[in-house]
Amino acid sequence: MLITPAIQIPDDAFTWTYARSGGPGGQNVNKVASKATLRWHFASTTALPEDVKIRLAGQQKRFLTLDGELIITSQRHRDQERNREDCLEKLRAMILQALVVPKARKKTKPSRGSKRRRLEDKKRHSDVKHGRRRPGVD
Repeated sequence: MLITPAIQIPDDAFTWTYARSGGPGGQNVNKVASKATLRWHFASTTALPEDVKIRLAGQQKRFLTLDGELIITSQRHRDQERNREDCLEKLRAMILQALVVPKARKKTKPSRGSKRRRLEDKKRHSDVKHGRRRPGVD
C-alpha cells in the first residue's frame, strides 16, 4: 500500500478477517461476510519512522491493542472489496495525519500593556462591587 512516495507498506503485513455485517441490506446481510477487519502489527514494522509510530500510537489509541496491533473495521458498504478499500483509506488517513509534525509552542510573556489593562479591569470591577455594599459597613 502506497502512503507517500517514501512510505510504502507491503500488503503481506496486513491480516484480514471477514464477518457478517450489521445494518441494512436485506437478505444479503444473512448470507455474505462483507464486514472487513484489518489487523496490522505496526509496532514491529520498519515501513514507518519511529517518530511517526509514536505519534500514530498517541493519536489513534482507540484502535490499538496492548501488543501494538492496529485494528480497523469497515462495514459501510454492501460488498467485501469496497469495505477492504475503506479500511485501507482509513489507515492511509491515519498515517498521513501522524506524518505532520506539530509546531512547538513558544513561551511568551504578557505585554506591559496587557498587564496594565488587566489590573485596571480588576480595579474597576472591585469599585463596582464596593459600590454595591451597604453604607456604613466599613
